[in-house]
Amino acid sequence: MFSSYRGISPEARYLIYQSVLPAVAYGMFYTDISYFLTTVQGLSIEFMGLVVTVMGISTFAASVPFGIAADRYGRKKMLIAGNIIAGLIIALFALTTNPALLLVAAVFEGISEAAFSASSGALLADKAEGPQRNSVFSLFGFAQSIAYGIGSLAIPGVVVFEMLGLSNKNSHALLFVILAALSLVSTVILRKVTESKRKKPKSETTLQEKQAHKQSQRTLAKYVLTSAVIAFGAGMVVPLMTKWFELQYGISDAVSGPILGVTSLFIGFATLAAPMLAKKIGLVKAIVVTQAVSTIFMIATPLSSSFAVASSIYTVRAFLMNMVNPLSQSMIMGLVDEDVRGAASGVNAALWRLPNALSTLIGAYLMGMGFLALPFFLAGLLYTVSNVIFWRYFRNTKMPEEQAPKVA
Repeated sequence: MFSSYRGISPEARYLIYQSVLPAVAYGMFYTDISYFLTTVQGLSIEFMGLVVTVMGISTFAASVPFGIAADRYGRKKMLIAGNIIAGLIIALFALTTNPALLLVAAVFEGISEAAFSASSGALLADKAEGPQRNSVFSLFGFAQSIAYGIGSLAIPGVVVFEMLGLSNKNSHALLFVILAALSLVSTVILRKVTESKRKKPKSETTLQEKQAHKQSQRTLAKYVLTSAVIAFGAGMVVPLMTKWFELQYGISDAVSGPILGVTSLFIGFATLAAPMLAKKIGLVKAIVVTQAVSTIFMIATPLSSSFAVASSIYTVRAFLMNMVNPLSQSMIMGLVDEDVRGAASGVNAALWRLPNALSTLIGAYLMGMGFLALPFFLAGLLYTVSNVIFWRYFRNTKMPEEQAPKVA
């Protein structure tokens, strides 16, 4: 299983290394944001849903322009900017309860996410040759999931700070600031990554190049449609899990946060097996099968009789759904033209975050009204629709590395 990870280029490894500390900070931030803004900061669940929605709308608005800018002016520069803004904004969330400032922070958080999304995948694909692309993206996904889990596991650190005499609110704020500062440090590693030289656009384009470009556009359109449907479903549940555990079982974030962190650890280790699964049954089948089984566990989560059962089922759902995410990202980077990977990443990020953010507002509203199971059922339905469409569009797709070599 691990043989496919040999020979990865040093610069690809540097990109993976530099992503770890920001992912730790985001793991804590995204896991705890629904609980932190409501139970700790005292804001309403509806306003919390609005903040998360504004993040998504901001990401949507910025992703395509940033993707184009990354292709034109440099993906490395865009990634550095995204990392710096993200660290500053996470700290700001911890230090204010002013609604206006929180909404401004949400806008800039979305901008930082757009910068990261538009540049990281494209830059990683630049450093990975075709046969290694699935392995590189899976290793990147492994590092991200493990780091994300560590961030969630760090949430009980507030208890330690409370033992030192800080209030619960100040303990949360200190944790946010510490992790935000650590994420900023990782930007230094990007000094070891060079920007790949890309060909300047030619004044004239051949018919073959035009056809290839149109094919890339059609492929991307199909991909982002399936992605947007599943994003709309995920938004109703995934960003709200710490709050849902509190509403359903009376569990605080100091307990549910680490559980969700363990889920991310499971996801991380599962991603390591993703290239082997794709090699054995095919990339598209690997994505469809794991997501289909995951949907069953999504629907079963709110039917659980206890927190232990619900968290266990949710853990299985999460690692099945997310273990093949790196394969999906590798797939679309391999199918679009190299010179527009940044723009493709931006479009994909935009059409993921907008429906995801809008549905978070819906999910928060439904949970606030007491309909705690309905968001899961709606998400399961949308997951199924997305998976069926994805299979219809891509069932005959063969990546270059899956095709048998020609015999002379």
